[in-house]
Amino acid sequence: MKLFSTVAVALLGFAVPAHANESVSFLLNWVAGGDHAPYYYAQKMGWYKDAGIDLTLLQGKGSMVAAQAAGAGANTFGLADMTTILVAIGKGADEVAVMNVYANYPGGFYWLKSSGIKSIKDLAGKRIGNPPGDAARALWPALAKANGIDPNSVTWVNVGPGAKLAALKAGSVDAVTEFYNEHHTYKQQLGGDMGYLAWKDAGLNPYGNSIAVNGAFLKAHRDTVAAFVKVTQKAFGACVAAADPCIHALIEANSGLQFDSQMVNWHEVEELMSDKTSQTVALGWFDPQRMEQTYDLVKTYVGLEKPFQVTNVYTNAFLDKSVKMKSVPSTE
Repeated sequence: MKLFSTVAVALLGFAVPAHANESVSFLLNWVAGGDHAPYYYAQKMGWYKDAGIDLTLLQGKGSMVAAQAAGAGANTFGLADMTTILVAIGKGADEVAVMNVYANYPGGFYWLKSSGIKSIKDLAGKRIGNPPGDAARALWPALAKANGIDPNSVTWVNVGPGAKLAALKAGSVDAVTEFYNEHHTYKQQLGGDMGYLAWKDAGLNPYGNSIAVNGAFLKAHRDTVAAFVKVTQKAFGACVAAADPCIHALIEANSGLQFDSQMVNWHEVEELMSDKTSQTVALGWFDPQRMEQTYDLVKTYVGLEKPFQVTNVYTNAFLDKSVKMKSVPSTE
């Protein structure tokens, strides 16, 4: 696959200004996996250290925890779904999104073709497995409306994140929601009987995982935040150009992970990262119109305790426009 030449140029001549050594923490959205490889690669290469950043990477327990931690200042940075970040800000969290990772919403439906389900309209009257409190339930009415379905026509069944695939195979649910970076697992387990629909292809595509920084920290340490974003964007560009070293860095730092499965995970993540904006403007860039759409979606269907101006809670100021994403063919 051919990379945009600008990625190569950026990686050859990327300069990060030096700052006084400063300790910062970064809470991931979940346990380490292929989607987190660039952070571990940059850390292994000493890029954060060279930028004057003493970075501590922490395993996560979900987007809401990461968004709340960054918003409260318990951690400097948090990786979370953008819709979750907006909900947290509506509850008073003080944070600003500084880089987008998933330009495409990662959610999707999985089912067994043998069940007779062929499209989203066939989910009417069916049981959908999903963790209680998950954002997919809150966003479902918007997706249903976009497809002419009664939102109340499905039954949500409480199923934990690690039990969804087993529940689907056992027939205790008819479909489940899942993130696309687990696509390879479902494909391996279900084979030709796997049915799948990405929410982004069904009319709902808010921004996905994004990096947020504590607002007070940003005001007091703007140079440190700028350096962190530049290093992180550089790392993502490097991993897009050559993934092997990044996956090796990931598994060296996290015992129990397997190279082959995490490489597949990474390639799925590349699909989520790639859209017109990331390809033509910059990797990690927030498109203002899509941010407004994401905000309106959350306000209408999830709810915000206290509405706010979305333009105040994200910035592209620290991103290098010379680092761009490539066009990635689907692994489907």
